[in-house]
Amino acid sequence: MNIFVIILAIYLILINLIAVIVTIYDKVCAVKRRWRVKESTLLLLSVLGGSICMYITMLFIRHKTRHFKFMLGIPFILICQIIIAFLIWRYLYV
Repeated sequence: MNIFVIILAIYLILINLIAVIVTIYDKVCAVKRRWRVKESTLLLLSVLGGSICMYITMLFIRHKTRHFKFMLGIPFILICQIIIAFLIWRYLYV
């Protein structure tokens, strides 16, 4: 297996884990009426590769599900990431 693929897999696992932890932390802060994680931070984590787990976590814990920016934005980011990954794979391996 290519070292690039291994590093990419480790990166995606870590960024998705961080996205889940930060999303859950923001939900806990919201319930306890504490300082929250900035929306821009949540969106940045999604753009950096944590979109799939962040979206699943949002649905599972019912967090940010009333926000248009998140309910359409995160799936849009995910679709863009899938398209970009496919194009890179096609360019490099086909």
